[in-house]
Order: sequence, then C-alpha cells, then structure tokens
Amino acid sequence: MQVTGPAPAGNLYRDRVDLGLSGRVAVVVGGTGYIGRAIADRLRAEGATVLTASRSGGDVRIDGADRASVEAGVAAVLEEHGRIDVLVVTAAPPADSLDPSSLSDPDTVLDAVGGKAMTFLRLANAVLPAMRAAGHGRVVAVSGQNAYFTGNIAGSVRNAALSVVAKNLADEHVGSGVTVNVVNPGTVKDTPSTEVEPARGGESSPAQIAALIAFLASDDAAAISGESISTGHKVRGIATT
Repeated sequence: MQVTGPAPAGNLYRDRVDLGLSGRVAVVVGGTGYIGRAIADRLRAEGATVLTASRSGGDVRIDGADRASVEAGVAAVLEEHGRIDVLVVTAAPPADSLDPSSLSDPDTVLDAVGGKAMTFLRLANAVLPAMRAAGHGRVVAVSGQNAYFTGNIAGSVRNAALSVVAKNLADEHVGSGVTVNVVNPGTVKDTPSTEVEPARGGESSPAQIAALIAFLASDDAAAISGESISTGHKVRGIATT
C-alpha cells in the first residue's frame, strides 16, 4: 500500500491509503441495488471508472440469466473502454424472496442455484478471457452466510455453490494475474450492531462490504484468491466449513 500522509483524526486510513484503482475499469453487476450502489460509490471514490449493470437499468443493461445479454454487455464495455479490470457480481434474488414453503423443493433449489451461482459463472466466464490476456483482473462475488447454515436448502445450496464455482475459477486462472474471491455478508443494515449471538452471523453495512471489496479489487490483494471472506463476523461458534 502507498501511504500519502497522516489521516485526519476520526478518518482512519481513508485519506492516506492509495489502493491503486485510479484508471481501472470496474463493472458492478447489481450496481443499482442496496449493496451494489455502495460498492460502485466506493470504487468511484478510489478513482476507478465504474459501470453499473443490471437487467433493468444502470450504465449497461445485462441480464445475468441470459448468456447472449451477458456477452453483449461485456463486449460493449470492452469496445468502449478497451478493458475490464474489476468485475463485482452482487446480482441475485434476495434470500427473503425465496418461497419459504418450497425451500426443499428440487425445482426451487435448482432455480436458486441458477439465479446466483450460474449467473456469477456466466458473468465471470465472459470477462475472464480479456482479464487473462491483459495479465490482470479482479473478480469478486457477493454471496452470503447462508452458505454456513442448514434449515434453508435453497439458500444454503445457492450460496455454497457460488463459493465452489469461484474456487474452481480461482484455481483455473492461478498464476495469470487474475484473482477470484467471494464476500459473504451476514445480515446487512445501514447501522449494524456489533453484538453477535451464538450460532448466528454478525451484521455489516453496505459501506463495510464495499470497503472489503475495494481492497480485494486492489493490487495489494494480488496474493488473495480462491477465498470466501465473511463480513459482520462469521457465524459465532463455528470452527470450520
């Protein structure tokens, strides 16, 4: 990390750490959503050129469930900017949108995996060739701590599947200058509590999630790949997953 001077009191590190994102091109899929907006804002604050993408708006229209839409959206960014340095995927139906009466139904589980893990894979596959050719790239998915819990098969499996997909991609592109990681928030709130109950994950804010993703997008994080990192404290009382 490059240190540019002392931080003012009450503004820990924010004004003295250069993450090296100035001039980078970042695509945030789901960038018009609750978490995605904070990620896009943070990357812009770090000097990156940020394009938000979603199926209903943003700077680029991309439907992550449609391969043709994904490929066309990525091609449009590459044509205009010549590169994609960072891909962040935070586009997926929220956990509370899953039908609680059919969480163990195979069709519901399959749809949930498709909406999260396969959407991520489709998007990652579209950007990775250009990143690999450039010898640099950062791919980050936002998943969730449901991956650590039972009691919600659709929610657990879709998040766990995303982590497995990301780890496979990280291994596939090891040594290329491209990293692939997953961020797993617990409950997300504007003003998260610092208390964490036993057998529960902690809370984090969109800004806290965005700060971690900004670091993972930086050159300083070049040695971090294939990881699933929790925010808001990983489930209290869990030893391994």
